[in-house]
Amino acid sequence: MIFQEPVSPTVPSKKLDLGSVNAAVPVGGQTKGETIEAMAGEWKDFTFRPIRESQVSRAMTRRYFSDLDKYAESDVVIIGAGSCGLSAAYCLAKARPDLKIAIIEASVSPGGGAWLGGQLFSAMIMRKPADAFLREVGVAYEEDGDDSNYVVVKHAALFTSTLLSKVLQFPNVKLFNATAVEDLITRPREDGTIQIAGVVTNWTLVSMHHDDQSCMDPNTINAPVIISTTGHDGPFGAFSVKRLVSMQAIKCLGGMRGLDMNTAEDAIVKGTREIVPGLIVGGMELSEVDGANRMGPTFGAMALSGVKAAEEVVKIFEQRQKECAAFY
Repeated sequence: MIFQEPVSPTVPSKKLDLGSVNAAVPVGGQTKGETIEAMAGEWKDFTFRPIRESQVSRAMTRRYFSDLDKYAESDVVIIGAGSCGLSAAYCLAKARPDLKIAIIEASVSPGGGAWLGGQLFSAMIMRKPADAFLREVGVAYEEDGDDSNYVVVKHAALFTSTLLSKVLQFPNVKLFNATAVEDLITRPREDGTIQIAGVVTNWTLVSMHHDDQSCMDPNTINAPVIISTTGHDGPFGAFSVKRLVSMQAIKCLGGMRGLDMNTAEDAIVKGTREIVPGLIVGGMELSEVDGANRMGPTFGAMALSGVKAAEEVVKIFEQRQKECAAFY
């Protein structure tokens, strides 16, 4: 599949012509709406339908708080909506439409570090065979020769936006952005270890100001399985595994090693796993646990680590759900 630039028409039309009408319809309805073509060139008498400002506020807040209520008990929580987290969400939502999946993203803009490619150079590089994931989600790419060992997506944002839009179209997925995970909910196991049973959340701006403002109590989401993909160490990075160390669930972190693409990508995908009962770790957060190398501006491991994380959920979900239910 080779990406090709759209071809401009030989003779520009004097009226906006967008071709066939988009097939999208209102959710839960079939009302016939206006078309862009019908509006084009008719702006003199154009006007929006009248509205009261409170209608806008109520339309947003009603749905948001309804989602908070619905997802307070989730089946799977994914921490981090970067390439790995979104890939995991896509595969899991598609494979298990019966699961209620909440994605918690600290930033206002989901996508992690994959919006711009390496050093703001925009193109996204994926080593083969991760091109299989691009074909799965329908992202076009180029190959540098028939024997190329990598593919190139025209712009990293094309991958991120396509994947994000597909994830958000699943009816069993909800994304809470500008929301930080401040802690993990734990349960004691009979062998003296702990089991992860959910996450503690707060709005990111509140989390960032706990040191200079009065503490605001958080919110919680219960779930028998958590996938943590918060990236390498940073203000919010490697959060879950650092928390495991502080609560003595694991002894220490291995610390991310220097850049070695050939070693790093294989290690991240192969190492994606359940670290403690109920917590699966993938992506660059895993490098902090295992002392794995960083891979730099190549994104195949992020996508395939997400695929493997989803696979791990399928393996353990029923058992972890049963165990968490036994606590009450």
